[in-house]
Amino acid sequence: MALVCLGAAAAKKKAPAKNNNKPVFTVVKELPITSMKDQNRSGTCWDYSTISFFEAEILKATGKSYDLDESFVANKTYMERAIQVVRYHGDCQFAQGGSAEDVLATMKTHGIIPQGIMPFPGSLYGDSLNNFNEFFKVLEPYVAAVSKSDAKKLSNAWKVGLQGILDAYLGKCPEKFTYEGKEYTPKSFMNSLGINLDDYVSITSYTHHPFYTAFPVEVQDNWRFPLSYNVPMDEMMQIIDNALELGYTVAWGGDVSEDGFTRKGLAYAVDSKKAGQSLQGSDMAKWLKMTAAKKRDIIDSLGVSVPEIVPTQELRQERFDNWELTDDHGMHIYGIAKDQNGKEYYMVKNSWGETGDYKGTWYMTKAFIAANTMDYLINKNAIPADIRKKLGI
Repeated sequence: MALVCLGAAAAKKKAPAKNNNKPVFTVVKELPITSMKDQNRSGTCWDYSTISFFEAEILKATGKSYDLDESFVANKTYMERAIQVVRYHGDCQFAQGGSAEDVLATMKTHGIIPQGIMPFPGSLYGDSLNNFNEFFKVLEPYVAAVSKSDAKKLSNAWKVGLQGILDAYLGKCPEKFTYEGKEYTPKSFMNSLGINLDDYVSITSYTHHPFYTAFPVEVQDNWRFPLSYNVPMDEMMQIIDNALELGYTVAWGGDVSEDGFTRKGLAYAVDSKKAGQSLQGSDMAKWLKMTAAKKRDIIDSLGVSVPEIVPTQELRQERFDNWELTDDHGMHIYGIAKDQNGKEYYMVKNSWGETGDYKGTWYMTKAFIAANTMDYLINKNAIPADIRKKLGI
């Protein structure tokens, strides 16, 4: 009996202290989405997040759930990006990254296929998921060699060779396939999904272009130069809220390299000055000297008490122009929740599998989204009527 009691006391002593700052979420609005996916060791967040967005659009429009193939989109996109790099004689970037426009453009031009027609990601080279380490060490030098060639005239053979590399690592895109007993081409399958690809527009918010006009956002992965409609920051946020209220999700692109984006599934627009001051014996200088891991630990411990900045239009522009606001991740916004203090967060599907405290969902405060949005893809029918009128769409 004494030993049992002693064991129980030891177990109780080792139990971690309760963190009263840990968020307790109540769902305000949650829209249906498809299952979590894992991009693994590949720079294809743009692909996974936008495919997820379109799967949700199809689900909303038809009630049918599809698992669409990211490898098909990657195969078509990397070839088209390589062609552009060659046309520019190498004076632009060839990289793994991309934008929501790459998925939309692929679906418009080439169509789409369901998962299971092409090989499962990673299977062609003995991996269980995508691993682009070897793939891009082969692909990037190939594209660079062609684009920087001193030849007076290029043959078309380089495209055949490049397609061979793409097919070897991603799988060959089918011209025809059978799905649920019916034969399709990628285009006819796209046409069967019940959505209109002309309904989708990109939204952004910067002051170096006039509001209520459209311009290509000046980041390297926006290599197709699609136009984004430019609205004030408050309207950029109003559109997201209106979309969710009407049952539409959002394909979001923005910056997750900030201190407040944690690996546990949270994202806060941390006010670094106040965060430093909130720690006993600390100050701003000490905060800035901390490692990223230490900052994340402190942010996790502060939880709902993390001090946040108040995002402004001016701050967004300043951070964009000085390279602080970068375009480094694509995710899928599908709901709103609030914590125990009443603060609202967007529920955002990531593409890192069922990771973090919330099995693949990140809870990102509205301040974080307002401060760190580069642009997002949305169904134009989700935009409030008065803003659509200003944009002429």
